[in-house]
Amino acid sequence: MCVSCRQMFDRRELLRVVKSPDGVVSVDVTGKKNGRGAYICSNPKCIDKSAKGLLGKHLGCEIPPQIYEEIRSAYGDKKQS
Repeated sequence: MCVSCRQMFDRRELLRVVKSPDGVVSVDVTGKKNGRGAYICSNPKCIDKSAKGLLGKHLGCEIPPQIYEEIRSAYGDKKQS
């Protein structure tokens, strides 16, 4: 489920952002990294909404701006495929 729009999607259609046990936040393209995860769909409105604090609230930490850049570029790459 997308943390922003709360719609259900197949897991392969979502991008996972994970906070590892040591507190490092990263984009998990494999979906297999260890830690607390949150899923975001490809809708630009959902990405923008998550950037306004929703993703950080879900993961319980501050999300670095470069994570949102990675999310946008990852979805840009998927659209070109």
